[in-house]
Formats: sequence, structure tokens, C-alpha cells
Amino acid sequence: MTDTKLTFTQRLKKYGKELFYFLTSGIFLKNFLGMVGTVAFFLMLTFWWMRCYTKHGESLQVHDYIGMDLDEAMKKAEARSFNLVVNDSVSRPELRPGEIIDQKPNPLSRVKEDRTIYLQIVKTIPDMKRLPDLVGNYDFNHYSNKLARRGIQSKIKEKIFNPKYKANTILHLFHGDKKITEEDINKGVEVPDGSVLEFVVTERGGTMVESPDLVCMSYKEAQFIINNYSLSVGSLIKDATISDEQEAFIWKQIPSFSPNQQIPMGTSFDLYLTQYRPDDCY
Repeated sequence: MTDTKLTFTQRLKKYGKELFYFLTSGIFLKNFLGMVGTVAFFLMLTFWWMRCYTKHGESLQVHDYIGMDLDEAMKKAEARSFNLVVNDSVSRPELRPGEIIDQKPNPLSRVKEDRTIYLQIVKTIPDMKRLPDLVGNYDFNHYSNKLARRGIQSKIKEKIFNPKYKANTILHLFHGDKKITEEDINKGVEVPDGSVLEFVVTERGGTMVESPDLVCMSYKEAQFIINNYSLSVGSLIKDATISDEQEAFIWKQIPSFSPNQQIPMGTSFDLYLTQYRPDDCY
């Protein structure tokens, strides 16, 4: 038992000496140092490549593109190697079409080169909004509120006296120079988002003016008188001879003329036209 233990101890010492001689030998040390150097070289090369690839510690400040046109923003972005992408567009009638209104990342933040900047711009073609029916909405205030909820503005262009209707009753409206009637609206009328509509509405009461005698006048002359008296033209009833409306003659008017008669300002006249001067006009 003792001999066996001594033999094991002697063997252990022998192996220890051999391991020590091997680890301290020139061949091992040379190979070990070579391996460590190789690993260190590849680690340094890897860290250098990562630094170059990520441009560690380097960043660029993002321009403030808000308020610019897209073309202008593209030129500025190109100078810093940024990529611009439009990912949303909204209808904003008060702003220029194509104007940038938001960006991500935010203005003046710092990002890496070649970063993509996402933009929100104003639509170049605004959304079209259909006008609501006038049925049940003849009151200007009521109808203008409905239009406002659809992004359409309203204002009164003219008030005309009309004893048949309540004040502020809508007679017709204009989009730019185009007159829009209730019949047009019933068929379907669309206007760009943010449009301003002008309304002709009724009013009650007002100053009294003398009733004009329009019979035998040309329609052009009658219009001048009607405007000066703050009256209005209602319906035009033309006979088959009409070829030039402005030079046509009035042979009948409703309300008819009565000497010294006073009528409310804004009264509407229906005029009957014929192309040639009536025989009883001198």
C-alpha cells in the first residue's frame, strides 16, 4: 500500500516536472506568443473595422426642413448625405402645396450620415368636399356651421330685401365667380377643402325707395336704374325675338309701375323682354 503511494507521488512529480519543462520551453513560448499576437491582431482589426463602419462618435445635425418646399429640402439633404422620404401628406388649404409641415427625426437632432428623414407635406391637390343639401338648411348661420365642419368657409356677399322669407335665408351662393344654385347642389357640387363660399341672403325691412318705371327701357338701362335704387332683378322672361339681351327692351314689369309709389329697398323685379322697341314706346 505504501509502495503504491510512493510510486504515485513519484509519478506525479515526474509529470509536473515534464509539464514545467514544456511550458518553459522555447518552442511553447514562441508558439504561445505567436497565437496571442495573432488573436490580438484580429481583435484590433475587428475593432478598427467596426469603428469605420459605424463612424463611432461621428454625427451630423439634421436641418430644419419645416416650411420648405420639397425641392429645396432635397438640395439641403443631399449636401449632408441624408435621404428624404415623404411618408404622409395632408390637406392644409392655408399652406402652400408641397410645403413640409413635419419631419422625423426632429429638426436640429444629431444622426449618422446616410440617415433617412421622413417628411409630412401639404397635399399638392387638396381634398374635394361635397356641399350638403340646402333642404332644411336655408338659414345662413345653420348652413355655414355645417360647412365649417367640412373645412369650408362662408361669408355674406350681398343682402337682398325679400319680404317672403326670414332674414338670412340663402338665395344662392358663389364659389369664385361661379354661381351655385340649389338645383346645382341637389345634383352634387364639390369644392376644394378650405374654399371660401360667398352667399346672397335675404334681409327684412329697410329704407323705402320710389318705384321705377322700367317699361320701354333697354335691359342695360334698366339694370343701371335698379342698381341705383338698391333693387334687384328677379326673373327675365324673354320672347322668341331675343338675340342681344343687353339691348333688348322691357315691355312689362312686375311689380308694375305706379306714380309716387314707395317700395322697400331690395325689392325684386321680374322683367319681360323683347328685342325690338314696342310700338307704344316713344
